[in-house]
Amino acid sequence: MSSLLFFPALHSILFSFYYQITENSTNFNHSEILDEDLADAPVKAPKPVGGGKGRETCSIPCDITVKLLRDEKHSICGQLQQSLLAFGRSTRKLIRDVMEEQQRALDILSSQVTELMTKVQTLSSEVQRSNSEMYAIKPVQSHGQDCSDIKDNLLSVVPKIPSGIYIVHPENTDSSFEVFCEMDYMGGGWTVMQRRTDGLTDFKRAWADYVDGFGHLAGEHWLGLKKVFHIVNQKDTRFQLHIALVSHDDVTSYASYDDFRLDGETQFFGIHLGRYAGSAGDAFRGYDQDQNQDTAPFSASDVDNDGCNPSCSFSNRTVESCSALHNQTGWWFNQCGLANLNGCPEDAEQSREQRTHILWDTWRQSGVPHIIKSVTMKIRRIATNN
Repeated sequence: MSSLLFFPALHSILFSFYYQITENSTNFNHSEILDEDLADAPVKAPKPVGGGKGRETCSIPCDITVKLLRDEKHSICGQLQQSLLAFGRSTRKLIRDVMEEQQRALDILSSQVTELMTKVQTLSSEVQRSNSEMYAIKPVQSHGQDCSDIKDNLLSVVPKIPSGIYIVHPENTDSSFEVFCEMDYMGGGWTVMQRRTDGLTDFKRAWADYVDGFGHLAGEHWLGLKKVFHIVNQKDTRFQLHIALVSHDDVTSYASYDDFRLDGETQFFGIHLGRYAGSAGDAFRGYDQDQNQDTAPFSASDVDNDGCNPSCSFSNRTVESCSALHNQTGWWFNQCGLANLNGCPEDAEQSREQRTHILWDTWRQSGVPHIIKSVTMKIRRIATNN
């Protein structure tokens, strides 16, 4: 506040000094001119005012006037110089004080930020430790052993069970996992193991992906061979496999097998099918034994169990890998066969004869296989063995 009052006062002093210097300089110049004129002119006695009558005038000698003006000028300049020096010192002190105050504020702010970051890191560590302890001590609560079990458990609680993602924990397994349960289709209780609807999920996958599963449960996905194995191999259970097909012109059909199970991973998840029923034909078994895919082990692009050893004939062509023939997808191939519901969308660069797609060759119209745009594979408990 004192600094703000200082500036108007200094401005007044400087203006007064400037005015005095200007006035004195003017008088000084006049005095010098008068002095020079007096030096050149003859010395005359001053005339008394009024024709020599009256009082005599008294004047200060010019050299004394000049000396007085010069002294006054030097005094004013000295005072101005001292004032400027004092102003410079006070200004530097003010700037230094402001900078020191700002530095102190920055130091305080930096200390607060450092303290806040420390608290955030501590809190994050506590949250992570808490989550780890929670999941280590409290496993995720499952809704049932599979979607059929969930349906049976909830029917007594709610009148209508919605379809959606549920957590299952099959019997004799160490972990829970999520599945999509269809509760509206044909009585409900279906666990979806595969769904193709829009072509947005890439089914060109290696063995590990087909074992563990991929995609999004609410959309296109493959649940995973290991998970399906745990579900269908529960004690005292029997599962039905249902395949729902939709063609490009929205014709629907299905194929169903009343006893479905898988071998373990050491037998490459070989498939076992019961009696067929439906309107799409039994493409899994085909028209002759060479096309039968029942009991076939699963194959992928990097794990070849398709029976083409070293090659097999398919559509008048020699085939070394059925997975390669079907765009590097995985399925229960047996010398390729007539079914592959994991087939990829058609590749534009291939000829029409070589294009591969979702295949269920026994579903035909006028002798020509339907072009399939969507398919869902689902399983459900159908009986308990006593």
